[in-house]
Amino acid sequence: MKCPVCLYQDTKVVDSRVASDGLSIRRRRECLKCGFRFSTYEEIEILDLTIVKRDGRKEVYSREKLIRGLKKSLEKLAITDDRFKKLINAIERDLQVIRKNEVTSNQVGQIIMKHLKKTNHVAFIRFASVYQQFKDVQTFQRELNKLLKNKRGKKKSK
Repeated sequence: MKCPVCLYQDTKVVDSRVASDGLSIRRRRECLKCGFRFSTYEEIEILDLTIVKRDGRKEVYSREKLIRGLKKSLEKLAITDDRFKKLINAIERDLQVIRKNEVTSNQVGQIIMKHLKKTNHVAFIRFASVYQQFKDVQTFQRELNKLLKNKRGKKKSK
């Protein structure tokens, strides 16, 4: 790791701790040349995952694309940065559990919808309306009715 001050190539790790989100590691480093101390963060990254699109095209998995899609779905809705990071990590964990180098965009979409449904119903509907390509208001209404039915069922069982 290069020193951000003098750009010297060698630094040593002084301390390692699990970050407050519980999903990354914070490393305290010190430059071996100038002694400057700084922190770095280490996160899990999905490698070698290919998404097979509906039309058969293949695309390398992109965390940035997932983040953009989720941010659009959650736009103007109250969600903390910590909860957003946990949502992304939960989705990526489910992708890793599949243990295949190729997954279909349908599998990815289903995983995202499962997690959005638990996180925020409005975000779920926003995502589902684009992902499932709702053709008309009736299709949209059916999905809303399913959500409302599930919500009522959970209240009765409490």
